[in-house]
Amino acid sequence: MGSESSLIPVSERPAAPRLAMHLRYFTLLRANRDFRFLWMAQLVSELGDWFYSLAIYDLLLAMTGSGQAVSYAIIIQLLPWFFMTPVAGYLADRFPRRHLMIVADIVRGVVVLGLLLVRTTGDIWLVYVLLGVEVIFASIFEPARSALLPNLTKPAELLPANALSSATWSFALTLGAALGGAVAALLGRDVAFVVNSVSFFASAALLQRIRVAERHTEKSTRHLPPVPEHHSLRSVRECGEYFRKNPKVLTVVLAKTGLGCVGGVLLLLAVFGERIFPITGQGALAMGLLYAARGAGAGIGPMIGDHLTRGIESRMWKSISISFFIMSAAYLLFSRAPNLLLAALAVFVAHMGGSNIWVVATTLIQLNVSDRLRGRVFAVDFGLNMLTAAASNYLVGVGLDRWRLSARQLAAGLGAVLLVPALLWLPAQAKWGKELSD
Repeated sequence: MGSESSLIPVSERPAAPRLAMHLRYFTLLRANRDFRFLWMAQLVSELGDWFYSLAIYDLLLAMTGSGQAVSYAIIIQLLPWFFMTPVAGYLADRFPRRHLMIVADIVRGVVVLGLLLVRTTGDIWLVYVLLGVEVIFASIFEPARSALLPNLTKPAELLPANALSSATWSFALTLGAALGGAVAALLGRDVAFVVNSVSFFASAALLQRIRVAERHTEKSTRHLPPVPEHHSLRSVRECGEYFRKNPKVLTVVLAKTGLGCVGGVLLLLAVFGERIFPITGQGALAMGLLYAARGAGAGIGPMIGDHLTRGIESRMWKSISISFFIMSAAYLLFSRAPNLLLAALAVFVAHMGGSNIWVVATTLIQLNVSDRLRGRVFAVDFGLNMLTAAASNYLVGVGLDRWRLSARQLAAGLGAVLLVPALLWLPAQAKWGKELSD
């Protein structure tokens, strides 16, 4: 593998006045047909995802009464991403990414219908199996999507494209969580499972309409053997060599690994909704509102971050550090919230910071990693983030059921843990940010 340059400054001095981020969203969607279909596919798919995720958490809490049972489900939604890293990265760099995404959508659309078979506590094992299969294909889909995005956009469009993707995830979480909690409570969980299945098939149909030249498949035949033996190990080794020669890229990847420390909040939001702030006895409704606050904050965060950084890369590095500290403080406040409204406000603020970290780091990777390696780098990026998030959820589940810690104590613990990546980022910010400002 040839050495490639580290991060290239995106824009230290923007040449022209910048439109507000939300205005660039509309311009991008209107002018870029293929990105528009990718965005629509993301929207319908993620709306369905949040419908069914909340239904699963509610089902497990109702059937088992165990926080650890929910933590196992969340871990299964996260951990396969790490173990699939070599395979997902290899596939995304060797085969057409759009085709991989379509296959992954169709398989997931079929798999989630199996959740309709879960009727008693004796069927709980089936939830875990089906979740595992669905996540295996999700771990192929997402690196392929992130790696494909620069093929659909110009370099100047990448930051608004990533911010719009984040905002879409946030909107889907906000609306999907709110509606999903209400649907699960009023119409039943089966409706949520069917909605999610339909959303996957709709996403596949939209992806089919994208027209894109994927030249990495031509290059891969020169860089990789036609029928590779132990290709997964080769993929890991090549990524390790790339990161060794490009420490700035590795540093950006590790920012999102640090973000995974707060992954345990997926379980805590469910527990807070079910046990601490239930609305008229319905935990699913309060759970949906807390998840909706998370989504709303994540949608606004990148807009504020863009306004403050103005496309200047040295400011982007500093914004990651500030965002970590904001998340830490917000979750410490969340742990002491006396009511649902203030709890939702703390979650909203926390994920303004978290989303800004995600968008900035993703954009920097896309701008500075070559097309033929982008799939593998994003597979590592997702894999490490999900590994950290899975570990966080496992510890929260153990803390609830074995160590008998309260949900509030664990929320405070997550806020404190976030100080670790926040402090570790300071020397990276000082080094790279100073270089970019010189």
